[in-house]
Amino acid sequence: MVKTISSLLAVTASLLLFSGCSADIEAPEYNKAETLPSYTQTSFAQYIEDTREWLEQNRLFITDDQQSELSLVLPREYVPTKPNGQGVLLVHGLGDSPYSFVDIATHLADQGYLVRTILLPGHASKVGDLQLPTLEDWQGVVKHHIKLLQQDTDSIWVGGYSTGANLVTSEALNDDSINGLLLFSPALLPNSGAVKFAGIASYFFTWADQDPENNPLRYNSLPMSAAAVYYETSAIVRDQLDGVSYNKPVFMLMSEGDKVISTQYAIDVFSKQMPNPNNHIVWQGEVDLLEPRSSRFSMKRDDLRISNGSHMGLLFSPNNSYYGVNGSNVICSNGQGEQAEPLCLQGSSPLWYSAWGYREEGKLHARLTYNPYFKQSMAIMDKVMSSSL
Repeated sequence: MVKTISSLLAVTASLLLFSGCSADIEAPEYNKAETLPSYTQTSFAQYIEDTREWLEQNRLFITDDQQSELSLVLPREYVPTKPNGQGVLLVHGLGDSPYSFVDIATHLADQGYLVRTILLPGHASKVGDLQLPTLEDWQGVVKHHIKLLQQDTDSIWVGGYSTGANLVTSEALNDDSINGLLLFSPALLPNSGAVKFAGIASYFFTWADQDPENNPLRYNSLPMSAAAVYYETSAIVRDQLDGVSYNKPVFMLMSEGDKVISTQYAIDVFSKQMPNPNNHIVWQGEVDLLEPRSSRFSMKRDDLRISNGSHMGLLFSPNNSYYGVNGSNVICSNGQGEQAEPLCLQGSSPLWYSAWGYREEGKLHARLTYNPYFKQSMAIMDKVMSSSL
């Protein structure tokens, strides 16, 4: 999404010079399906089954192992061995998939929560399908599955990453029965003001960003219309938060190096409008927050070749087989420049890890895709959640 913001800046400048229609690249991944999958099933099991069937017909598979790919990106239910009666609904971010929460959901199920991850329409099939959803589609799937999970549990929490954090915060502000919020890199306000022009730009340009689609877990490209829907989610939740206090427990996890979101806006909302004394921010960075309900973890980790924290690196355990320390998915598209990315793809070493766009003389950086403080972060989250019992 950081690269998308940079692209939007360029698009906005272009709009000032000329208007016209963008030329679509005629490749299968940029085509779109006729319809989006249904999400209004009366059971979560049927929702998973119907989504699987739709993805089998519409997904552009990256690898030869289609069933493995499907199992990774499908909505999923994590059933605890020792239920505590509570549920957690987790919502992924823009361009991503339910796999975003595999490690956090597993941890929560181990604590006794019934956890469900859902699929925002337009995701996990092919990036061209991300041209289809509207704000109402994303709001609708979140609303429906909150109600479905509430029917199957005594009470629920809601959590979200980036765009997903906007969607669940909107719902929690309107539903006092929700226990509290779990927010990971909440995209309440984008770091760049250019994103607000995505809606206008979508009339002239189909794509905010186009890259090779080689990651089975998330998209690399982004339609301009989807960037516009993201911005709608942020504008709506900011309007809802205006002059309002949210008194339920809130756990927030953010990185100082995040170039996607305005971390300062999220901190201000937390400090001024989320007064619960049990709330906590986990802050990955080098400067302490003034907010007393916070813990800071340094991300200058030369021992791990980490230069700073990233937008997506908060979600995954160091042991994650795709995104962890020894993970198979290395994201070389990291704003390092034309010469650096090929070196990363060639496996040049030593490889360092950072947020998108970070540069340091003499170091080659891929995206940081895991949280070196995952266990510590989860322990703090557990404490916040236990405060509502």
